Amino acid sequence: MIRIVVADDHAIVREGLKRIVSSLADMAVVGEAADGTEVMRLVRDVDFDVLMLDLSMPGRSGMELIRLVHAEKPRLRILVLSMHQELQYAVRSIKSGASGYLTKESAPGLLEEAIRKIASGGAFVSAEVAQQLALGAMPGGQALPHEDLSAREFEVFRLLVAGASVTDAAGRLNLSVKTISTHKSNLMQKMGLSNTAELVRYAMKHGLVEQLDP
Repeated sequence: MIRIVVADDHAIVREGLKRIVSSLADMAVVGEAADGTEVMRLVRDVDFDVLMLDLSMPGRSGMELIRLVHAEKPRLRILVLSMHQELQYAVRSIKSGASGYLTKESAPGLLEEAIRKIASGGAFVSAEVAQQLALGAMPGGQALPHEDLSAREFEVFRLLVAGASVTDAAGRLNLSVKTISTHKSNLMQKMGLSNTAELVRYAMKHGLVEQLDP
């Protein structure tokens, strides 16, 4: 039996995922979470095999949460389910410790395939993501400016281009306003940009813009 925890801050998404899993005889959902705090509680208290994880939840989320889960239970398999089509999110998820990446627009059959593959010890990524990972491991590769950002800088970048203020970003990431301001300054310097408007234009050009959850 493959034991699964579903983590998504939208109840209707969790319900849909649970229905898909419950239709499979050898899989069972043994827990669900709506934010990063609940995810970490389940990771510590419940014995399960696969964590299906949304990238954008209240509190700790995204790459930071993947790293925290991986540090707590290195053998736990993480399948990221995201609305992001951009390859950069998938590549960063895998580098942070996830075993697979799937967009929420994928067919249920693909979700089953992904769960089975990572539960058996494999990885589940698209051919494009696999190529990006391979290119990133090669010396002398040409990276886009945002690909050189640290995981934390990329989280701050993601929030700023989605419309969050520095104060909003600090609240969402549980960091001080000063720390967020420092990350903002560093990432803009790395990317050679001078203001938030330029960040937004860059994000739109590379398909990195998203909407913030309320």
